[in-house]
Amino acid sequence: MKKLWGFVWYFVALFFVALVLYQIWLFAHICWWVKYNPSTSAFMENRLEALQNRNPAAELTHRWVSYERISSNLKHALIAAEDAKFVDHEGFDWEGIRNAYEKNLKRGRIVAGGSTISQQLAKNLFLSTKRSPWRKLEEAAITVMLESVMDKRRIFEIYLNIIEWGNGIFGAEAAAQHYFQVSSSQLSPEQAAWLAAIVPNPRYYERHREAPGMLLKADFILTHMDNMEIP
Repeated sequence: MKKLWGFVWYFVALFFVALVLYQIWLFAHICWWVKYNPSTSAFMENRLEALQNRNPAAELTHRWVSYERISSNLKHALIAAEDAKFVDHEGFDWEGIRNAYEKNLKRGRIVAGGSTISQQLAKNLFLSTKRSPWRKLEEAAITVMLESVMDKRRIFEIYLNIIEWGNGIFGAEAAAQHYFQVSSSQLSPEQAAWLAAIVPNPRYYERHREAPGMLLKADFILTHMDNMEIP
């Protein structure tokens, strides 16, 4: 029995060492990305694998552009749509999380999320698309790392460049070219509001560009985006 407990504690210790090393690996990447741009993300790699399962020659459409070269219209629209308190919170919008929980509890299923832009970036950079308590804990840990190392402008710049905007379409520049045949610096308020409205389910709205609910959301974003503070 004593020998058995020795093995148990050995594997527990091994697990915690592996966990600590993994967190250090994550933190090192985040520190590197303060100055250097990530060339890919976990979510991009997952999508590319899914596309290449159907077509081995498939590639993602993605082009990094600097923060200054992305329209302020899109920045205002995304803040209005995804995280109105982005410049003020430290990674988590506790009121938004509570409201989302109450709405989901009332509906009996997940119909709303309370994730901030920082949390979404954490998930996109490192994690799988599968929902689990472990993934939420890891997302929270990565969010704390991001907020402790990067300023809001850098977090938002990376977010703008790696989120999905369609089937294999990643980043603001690819989205602007794909949907409107303009650069991301030239997006109008209406175009920016539409792009912000499709972020929660971009592959669906790429095929249903006139979906009534999404268009109503785009109108709402357009009405409120000028009041949003951006980094």
